[in-house]
Amino acid sequence: MHALANPARFLRFARPASLWTVALGLVLTLVGVLGGLFVTPPDYLQGETVRILYIHVPAAWLGMAGWSGIAAASFSQLVWRHPLATLAGRAIAPAGATFAAACLATGSIWGRPTWGSWWEWDGRLTSMLVLFFLYLGYIALAAAEKERGGEGRMAAIFGLAGAINLPIIHYSVLWWRTLHQGQSVSIGGGSHIAPSMLWPLPLTLSGFTLLFTAAILMRMRAELAEQKVEARLRRSRS
Repeated sequence: MHALANPARFLRFARPASLWTVALGLVLTLVGVLGGLFVTPPDYLQGETVRILYIHVPAAWLGMAGWSGIAAASFSQLVWRHPLATLAGRAIAPAGATFAAACLATGSIWGRPTWGSWWEWDGRLTSMLVLFFLYLGYIALAAAEKERGGEGRMAAIFGLAGAINLPIIHYSVLWWRTLHQGQSVSIGGGSHIAPSMLWPLPLTLSGFTLLFTAAILMRMRAELAEQKVEARLRRSRS
C-alpha cells in the first residue's frame, strides 16, 4: 500500500484495475439481481418484498465500508502524509454517500409493508441517516479546503471523528429496543437465511463492492489528471 502512495505507480495499477472491476462487478451484480428477482422463492412471511435485501444489504455494507475507507485515508494523511490520501478520501465520499442513500431508500421501501410505515426513528435507521449527513458534511468540507488550496487536514480530522458512528450503527440493534431485525448473516455465526434464498446475496455484495472500487479508482484518476492540467496551466502562465 505504501508503494501505491506514489501517483505514477498508482496510475499504472489503477488503469487496468478500473476496467476489470467494472466488468466483473457488472457481471456479478447482474447475475445476483436476476437470481434474487426471478429464481429465489418468496419468503414465507414477507413474501416478494424480501427480494429487496439483495440491494439493501450491499448498500448498507458499502455505506459503512465507505466511511471506514475515509477514516483509513484520513489516518494515513495525518500520520504519514501519503500523497494520495486526500484524493482517496474525496473519491470515496460521493460513492459512500450514494450507497448510504440507497440503503435508506431501500430500507424505507422495505419497511412500508413490513412495519406499516415509511420511516421510524429506530436506532439503526437513525444512525444510518446520521452517516449520510456525515458524508454530506465531509464532501462540503473537503471541497471547501480544496478550493482554498489547503491540505485537507480538517476534512481528515472530520473523517476520523465520524468513524465513531460506525460501531453505533453496527450495535444499534443490540443496544436499543428496535424495529430493525438483528443480524441475519455473520462471518462467525452463520446465516439465518435459507440457502435457497441466500445464494444471490454474495453475488450482489461482491458485484457492488467491485463497482464501488471502480468508482473510487476512476475518481482518483480524474483528480490526478485535473491536478496535472492545473500544474501545466500554472507553468504556462509563469
